[in-house]
Amino acid sequence: MTTRPWSCDTIVALPDSTRGRAVLFGKNSDRPAGEAQPLRRRPARPAGGPLRLAYLTIEDAPAYAHIGSSPFWCWGYEMGVNEHRVAIGNEAVFSRVWADAVAREKTGDSQQPGILGMELVRLGLERGSTAREALDVITDLLERHGQWGSAMVGTPHAEGSYDNAFVIADPREAWVLETIGRDWAARRITSGVASLSNELSIRADADLTSSGLCDAATRTGWPSGRPLDVADAFTDPGTPLQVSHIRRRRSHQLLTDEAAAGIGLHTMKRVLRDHLEDTFLGGPSFDAARPDFHTLCMHEHPSGFTWGNTAASLIVELHDDPGPLILWWCPVTPCTGVYLPVPLDIESLPDGLTRPAPESSWDPRDHRRPAHDPLAVWWQWQHLLDAAKDPRARNFTARAARLRTSFDDLEARWERTLPSPADGPGARTAFVRTCLDEARATATGLAHEFGADPAIALDSRWAAPTV
Repeated sequence: MTTRPWSCDTIVALPDSTRGRAVLFGKNSDRPAGEAQPLRRRPARPAGGPLRLAYLTIEDAPAYAHIGSSPFWCWGYEMGVNEHRVAIGNEAVFSRVWADAVAREKTGDSQQPGILGMELVRLGLERGSTAREALDVITDLLERHGQWGSAMVGTPHAEGSYDNAFVIADPREAWVLETIGRDWAARRITSGVASLSNELSIRADADLTSSGLCDAATRTGWPSGRPLDVADAFTDPGTPLQVSHIRRRRSHQLLTDEAAAGIGLHTMKRVLRDHLEDTFLGGPSFDAARPDFHTLCMHEHPSGFTWGNTAASLIVELHDDPGPLILWWCPVTPCTGVYLPVPLDIESLPDGLTRPAPESSWDPRDHRRPAHDPLAVWWQWQHLLDAAKDPRARNFTARAARLRTSFDDLEARWERTLPSPADGPGARTAFVRTCLDEARATATGLAHEFGADPAIALDSRWAAPTV
């Protein structure tokens, strides 16, 4: 059974392809099943002392205010947005350089620790006021400190490490950044749509590269003098791409099909909830209890064929209007979940959104999978997913439809009743709490309807350890 992080998807649509003529950014964060991923809100702050990350300490710098979606153990984020309306999400990718580092690590040649991709996401949000500035922050840190180390709970470096790719967007443009060890290539996007999954996608169309990229390609066997195709030169031949390539092509197709009419929030939700509906592979045959494919909305398979679940999903419209920016965040799998509206300028996040609280160590090897917590929003929706896909019921299709009817009605009403730009942060904070109360009451009722007790973990793996 593989434990590699094969899955994650990030999508972006530029103003010429969106209904509101603003940039739309979305991401599904796929992580090991049961790895809680709460929200974190951090205010702006001055630079402090040395900054301790999972595997090394770096210099600090002043930080912009931001909200991020974070694996419970991690200092960094899978995705987030800052006060300057820069959004960033990352993907695991697997290069020849990474594969060589894994091989050396397995022979006892310990590799120099570096920054995790999720830490680079947060550092880009803290220090970048535009997409290009965040790109420069990330690439500078990457070149100086490198990237290496397990990003999975209780997993050694050789099994839990990966290189990273990023989508970095602001209200005017987006960048796809793909990294190979300390080297990198970036492609600027000013129109249309783009999709990123767990594979290198930049070919000979890079707009920016690290100074050492061509030499690194030569060391991997790329013919000297031949124009550099980044993906061809650096993709690890030992890593299968079908698990990512189909998803990347699928999300790109769905976005492209809607671009002429104008992509909106509902399009982004549909893409991130996709199970290959309306194709011969998907639709009513999909069963989250036995998923047969790595779909955009990812579900764990009992056999381990799919390595985990979508742990959280985020959509945000990055506009230049003076009104507030709204993050639409969904805990766990978006097909069974609800996108909660979270204003970027919220005064404080409700406690349930932030549980589990930050850990004392950022090193994932110091942690185990956490236990079910009925007070945490994330765990409530994990519990609901477990109830909906309960294999004893053999009824996921009907239960999923029931969830969508209930949650779609809530989302539509919230969208119609968003606070006006004239309302202050206090009114927006109260609105979020009201929406969350409604969502939790609905989820509790649905769990009861499916025969589940919200206070008890259905899946024994999430039960608290006995003393």
